[in-house]
Amino acid sequence: MRASFAPAVLYRAPLGHNGIKREVFCRTSATKVLLPRSAGCSRNTFSTVPTPTLATEVRMIKGVGPQRAELLASRGIHTLEDLLSYLPFRYEDRIHFSNIKDIQPNGVYTIRVQVMSGQAVRSMRRHDAVFHLLVRDATGQLPCKFFHGGYLEGRLKPGQSLILHGKAEVDKLRPARIEMVNPQMELTGDQMDSTEVGRIVPIYEAIGTFGSRAIRRAIYAALELIDPNLPDILPAPLRTRLGYPSRREALIHTHFPPAGESLDALNTFRSPAQQRLIFEELFLYQLSLALDRKITRKEKAIAFRLRENNIREALKRILPFKPTAAQKRVLAEIAADLEKPAPMNRLLQGDVGSGKTIIALQAAVIAIENGLQSALMAPTEILAVQHYLAAKRILAPSGYRVELLISGLKGRDKLAVLESIKTGEAQLVIGTHALIEDNVAFARLGFVAVDEQHRFGVLQRKRLMDKSLVHGHAPHVLVLTATPIPRTLSLTLYGDLDVSVIDELPPGRTPIETRMTTEPHLPGVWEFLRREVAAGHQGYIVYPVIEESKLELKAAIEEFERLSREVFPKLKLGLLHGRLSSDEKDSVMQRFRKNEVQILVATTVVEVGVDVPNATVMVIEHAERFGLSQLHQLRGRIGRGAAKSHCILVAPPYIKEESRARLDTMVRTANGFEIAETDLLLRGPGEFFGTRQSGDMGFHIANPLRDRELLELARREAFALADDPERAAELRTVIRSLPEHWQRRYHLARVG
Repeated sequence: MRASFAPAVLYRAPLGHNGIKREVFCRTSATKVLLPRSAGCSRNTFSTVPTPTLATEVRMIKGVGPQRAELLASRGIHTLEDLLSYLPFRYEDRIHFSNIKDIQPNGVYTIRVQVMSGQAVRSMRRHDAVFHLLVRDATGQLPCKFFHGGYLEGRLKPGQSLILHGKAEVDKLRPARIEMVNPQMELTGDQMDSTEVGRIVPIYEAIGTFGSRAIRRAIYAALELIDPNLPDILPAPLRTRLGYPSRREALIHTHFPPAGESLDALNTFRSPAQQRLIFEELFLYQLSLALDRKITRKEKAIAFRLRENNIREALKRILPFKPTAAQKRVLAEIAADLEKPAPMNRLLQGDVGSGKTIIALQAAVIAIENGLQSALMAPTEILAVQHYLAAKRILAPSGYRVELLISGLKGRDKLAVLESIKTGEAQLVIGTHALIEDNVAFARLGFVAVDEQHRFGVLQRKRLMDKSLVHGHAPHVLVLTATPIPRTLSLTLYGDLDVSVIDELPPGRTPIETRMTTEPHLPGVWEFLRREVAAGHQGYIVYPVIEESKLELKAAIEEFERLSREVFPKLKLGLLHGRLSSDEKDSVMQRFRKNEVQILVATTVVEVGVDVPNATVMVIEHAERFGLSQLHQLRGRIGRGAAKSHCILVAPPYIKEESRARLDTMVRTANGFEIAETDLLLRGPGEFFGTRQSGDMGFHIANPLRDRELLELARREAFALADDPERAAELRTVIRSLPEHWQRRYHLARVG
């Protein structure tokens, strides 16, 4: 690569580069751009074209064009800058190719070869084919095998040049022979330019028909367009202190590393250039969180009185059990926030059954004793009703008025609740999304708890908070989650919140025994459940529901009928699923709590909020179809009393490796944080600014799971910059240097 990747005003012309003619953008000092009329450069016809910038549309880049631009758009790549953020997933050393004669079993090699022959072999029982390829170099021959390789037939011709990268294995049918199975392959043509050989070569994930080789060339052309004086977003003192290269140099060396760069460092995203780009993205993200928190803390809230004897006595009265040390610590952290005239914004993490609800109720009582109302919003009616019943049981004896507001509430009952909220008679209001409807008006809302926050959008949480702002103050907010969040994701998903963790269970809880079995062994499972019921206990049988499929709902209903008729004819079974009305759900749950229903057949509506201490068995059929987080939440429905509880995961004998890993994790540990870490590794981080729960994240370059240390560093640096009044000018420079779309992306547009 030439030393000068820089544009001024550009025209297209053939450029001799390493002996190969290519058409790229070339530099000229003219104020107009000359477009080629033939193979050479003609300066007779002028066409005014804007100087390329990072915002230049990707279709204008050499090697892209309209059709490929559509493919790129499907991945959110619209501009030159977006394209440069599409990083290689792997790098190959094509300075030093391996020779075929030096290949050993179990080694990973990159070889430059020619095709000798190729043939697709189809099985009588299978429609797909295995493509057998024989290649050679100057030192020998190597057979290769491509499963599902029928598409290669006719594409690979004798004499064609290839670069193969893959693991060498012993041929199981011919133990004396070494082969490559499903190697990465790149067709290179007769002549290869400097993007393909003689350097460390970036390998990109193909986007539809836009393959790695073509993407590489397009990015090479894009790098030609980078301004030599490209502004740097990171403050110069910070960049110097951390030893990071300039942004321009980082982009160039991430896509086309210098020859001396460590291949291991590149393939683990640890080269200086990669680290700088990753840090930049995490730094801007954390800066947005820091500034959001700073703005929030400037809002006014009511500072609660906590140290008066009547408030202390009120808190002691409502405790149904002696609090654990963790609960005491967390309540002290919350109390310290509530005493301040700035709104509390705190995340309370605790495993299922750790006692988060009683902490939220104590905070609500503090608000009530200060003359304000409290609200608790839950994602489902079942969970809202569960919280309402628990709150009434705990608070009503002390004279507190608790109301329930859900969409299932009708007519006069709903009007009465709305009126009590408006007048302030309702001191604690528990509900679902119904709480944020326009017709709900609080007299004086001072405290808001949001349970299972990951099920709500940020805007939904904000709408509930806004109901307090109409009275001139922001509410104190406590966000509850029973989904343990690894610190990595906590810093990303809830980075603007202070975090409290309840890391111990209340005394008297017996550990749950979890085991895995297969469908042929179900008769033994049913016999075990019968014995538990005979001993006076209860149980759940859960079936999966995927995207509210009617088929899955039908399966649950059919299984309920079959189990009632054939398996447990002498027992009382109940059915609970999402299509029942609110009254029907409430009726089933009331009967289950009273042990009038001994076995509850359910869908995942019981995932959160169901608390029946007498239930000791959880049978989950088709457990392989659930995520780890769901399985952990379902298991949390049992083990709430002193009796030994059992979770039985039922799956087919043969399941996918990833499904097996999930179930093995459930059997191995009951630690929610360990399960969350494993779930994160298996699924990948979710998209934090969006709604997806798995797969790719919203970051272009960074991966918080992989880049934990950089995330911590970026957070420290971003919060230090945001919180230091003496660095205000430096902060303004950072924000103003960001393009408008970056300001929107990192939520920095409203910061001055």
